[in-house]
Amino acid sequence: MDSNVGVGVNGVVTEGFEPVRDAFVRNFATGGERGAAVTVYRDGRRVVDLWAGVRDVDGDAASGSALWEHGTAQIVRSATKGVAAAVLLMLAQRGELDLDAPVGEYWPEFKAAGKERALVRHLLAHRAGVPALDRPLTPAQAADPALGAAAVAAQTPAWEPGTDHGYHAQTYTWLTGELVRRVSGRPIGDWVATEIAGPAGLGLWIGLPEAEAETGRVGRVGRVQTPETAGPGLRTRPKRSVADAYADPDSLTSRAFAAITPPPDENDPAYRAAALPASNGIATADGLARFYASLIGQVDDGTRLFTPATVELGRREQSAGPDRVLVIGTRFGLGYMLHGTASPLLTPGSFGHPGRGGPLGFADPDSGIAFGYVTNGFRKSVTADGRAQALVRAVRGVVGL
Repeated sequence: MDSNVGVGVNGVVTEGFEPVRDAFVRNFATGGERGAAVTVYRDGRRVVDLWAGVRDVDGDAASGSALWEHGTAQIVRSATKGVAAAVLLMLAQRGELDLDAPVGEYWPEFKAAGKERALVRHLLAHRAGVPALDRPLTPAQAADPALGAAAVAAQTPAWEPGTDHGYHAQTYTWLTGELVRRVSGRPIGDWVATEIAGPAGLGLWIGLPEAEAETGRVGRVGRVQTPETAGPGLRTRPKRSVADAYADPDSLTSRAFAAITPPPDENDPAYRAAALPASNGIATADGLARFYASLIGQVDDGTRLFTPATVELGRREQSAGPDRVLVIGTRFGLGYMLHGTASPLLTPGSFGHPGRGGPLGFADPDSGIAFGYVTNGFRKSVTADGRAQALVRAVRGVVGL
């Protein structure tokens, strides 16, 4: 394995995976990357672990800003959804949750306004019908799990649950968080810490602990780009229907992403401390990749989170076709985006989740690959960031797919 690979790039690559390093270097040389990391596991063994740049997107190495280190973590936005889905699937795996039961069986208030037929699997597969709120929540209100749960429970669905699908960009927080609390009696952030991150040895949190934010590992989490200063998106122009949906403040698309209004400051310590499993997980690249590696196999000490049956359950297609929120064709399993045009992964059997504008984590059971990419420089892309895709293409070439 090589260390200090590439100009300003640190880390290790196993022989044969050098094309991933080369793609990572190009992201900095020509892709405008400021600070990022990528980690890849194969069959439970780490084969790529690279990082470079500055920890804070507004930092400057030339003026002495902190450099990205191996343990640097960042907000991963909607890549958090894959972790939230794992909690519900693990509860089902343990026999504590029935995926075919009505949500109202565990959460009676959710049956209001025509949602009595919504099943747990509908919630996971973005078929629950409540991607938007008639009355958006402020960032402070969104951080209160009781307020968020009450808002989605009272919401009239945009379609009859189970009959269609549309990306629940923000409301996924309260749908998953409240269901976990009702079933387990514990907040979802605590469940992740004790049942997933701890046993698997992950640098990953939903709700950043004060100890990680301020003591022990000072400055471990970097500053990210705000929505107002997001960098360029994909070079291809979106279809008019997609552009129009994002431009129309009254569209279901805009309302879904605006369920928290105004947009929260992702660098605010209070926001990072809140547990919002749709959008504010914090992870290292290794934490994200190791999480997915632990879903599909044993990692290092033998930790495995999903049984083979749960892996198949999670990646089995539940929703496919035109997405009523994203206005493009999407494919979802139980909580995971599946390989497709909207979210190209490794093979048709891959499952995972991107974060808007950059981050990506996924697993491909067929090749044994688990992948994690985090960045401090968000772009305007929604599901397929060009930097992440360059790394995925390199992995695909290495494993001969």
